[in-house]
Amino acid sequence: MSQPKQTKTDPVEAQLDFRKFIEILREDDDLNEINTEVDPYLEVGAIVRRVSEVRDKAPLFNNVKGAKNGLWRMFGNSASLRKGEKVQFGRVARNLGLPADASWKDISDRFISWKAAKPLPPTIVETAPCKKHKISGDDVDLEALPVPYLHENDGGKYLATYGIHVLQTPDKSWTNWSIFRGMVHDKNRIACLVGGGQHNSIIRDKWLKEGKTEMPWAMALGVPPIASLVAAMPVPENVSESEYIGAVTGRPLDLIKCETNDLLVPANSEIIFEGTMSLTERGQEGPFGDYLALIFDGEGGTGPLFKVDTITYRDDAILPISCPGNIVDESHTTAQLAAPELLLLCQEFGLPIKEAFAPVETLATWCILQVDTEALRKMRTSSEVFCKRIGELAFKDKSCMLINRIVIVGDDVDIYNWDKVIWAYTTRCRPGQDEYMFDEVRAHPITPYNKQIPGQPWKGGKVVSDCLFRSEYDSPRNFKHVDFEHSYPEGVKSKVLGNWKAMGFACE
Repeated sequence: MSQPKQTKTDPVEAQLDFRKFIEILREDDDLNEINTEVDPYLEVGAIVRRVSEVRDKAPLFNNVKGAKNGLWRMFGNSASLRKGEKVQFGRVARNLGLPADASWKDISDRFISWKAAKPLPPTIVETAPCKKHKISGDDVDLEALPVPYLHENDGGKYLATYGIHVLQTPDKSWTNWSIFRGMVHDKNRIACLVGGGQHNSIIRDKWLKEGKTEMPWAMALGVPPIASLVAAMPVPENVSESEYIGAVTGRPLDLIKCETNDLLVPANSEIIFEGTMSLTERGQEGPFGDYLALIFDGEGGTGPLFKVDTITYRDDAILPISCPGNIVDESHTTAQLAAPELLLLCQEFGLPIKEAFAPVETLATWCILQVDTEALRKMRTSSEVFCKRIGELAFKDKSCMLINRIVIVGDDVDIYNWDKVIWAYTTRCRPGQDEYMFDEVRAHPITPYNKQIPGQPWKGGKVVSDCLFRSEYDSPRNFKHVDFEHSYPEGVKSKVLGNWKAMGFACE
């Protein structure tokens, strides 16, 4: 799987259709179709988790124990990494209509290019594959469905790990799509982890002001791949994701109305759950082995309850799942997409930032900012002033909800190379002196070290680490790298590389 192949499926179409996405993975030799029976209790989760950790092919489970009447097959690892350096980001790229050998910079640049796109309203259709089959009323029984139990220490079966939740303001001016986890609570309700300060909570507050005790809700699974990524990224408030997707693809997204409310969902979705989100009732949620890869004894809490009134689905429906844990899975690759947003934010406020990247080695909780050091010197600023300015901007912005450490490096450091980043951090950032803490900003509550502070899981734990030498703020660099690239003349390097294979070394 080290080289991209020519495909019959149009990559642009694949980003807009889940089934075509699976087909293009098959053509990329990046799909493993499993026809032997698998158990949704831990076995499916174990396979998906192992695939993430060894970067194997994305599994499609065609024979899930307990599945009947088309509910359901399962698919995992929608946006995790692949084997082979040239195509490691291939699955993420295919979510975005890009070639399988796209680099992360290509992916980041694609996100940045979207900012100039004009919102394109969706097309509302009358019929769709997701309406082929229907379950409603007393026939809805989530406990009878093969919902996966993903990790041994989870609090229950998780139905919502890679679906988009659809919520709308009371005046219908703004529809928000987002991804958050949800655990089966009983026959027709799921309990979800809904964080404060996020767009879904902003919409909830608007319904509360109307004096309501519940609001319309839908969850779409097996949606256009690009929709999953957009739902996970910090789209600006009051911008509906469906219009945003139309803008960036140049094609209006096909949506269809739900059966029991006026919410619109992607017409080619695999499965639709629809009903209401309670604004007053809560149920046990968790514990859950989430993407930061630690779970504490006795962990868990409560979350709002979502009532399922109707399920509609297409033939041979596929339930996409995410089994998060240690690197690398779609929890980390989608979190990486905060970096382009932070880059644009810095540039909007005139800060000399050239590139931004959130390495998966940090579970995408660090963001590395590459500084134009020549432009920095013209600012005649200091480390403290510059870093505090970045932190004040970044940690109050939604793009940094999952970012806990911002690392500032010079333009001599390749931020897409983890070895170079950690080398710069190790040699240039003096502990305590070159680090600026932000303890009053909103934190993400599932950050493990924040959970250890009684009563303060939502606060602090953010830092800007300066990996620029103090001299770089005033004068050009007075140091050189010691490595093959920088420590030898071009003639010597060319000779060595030209004879490399003949000398018995492995070619890169």
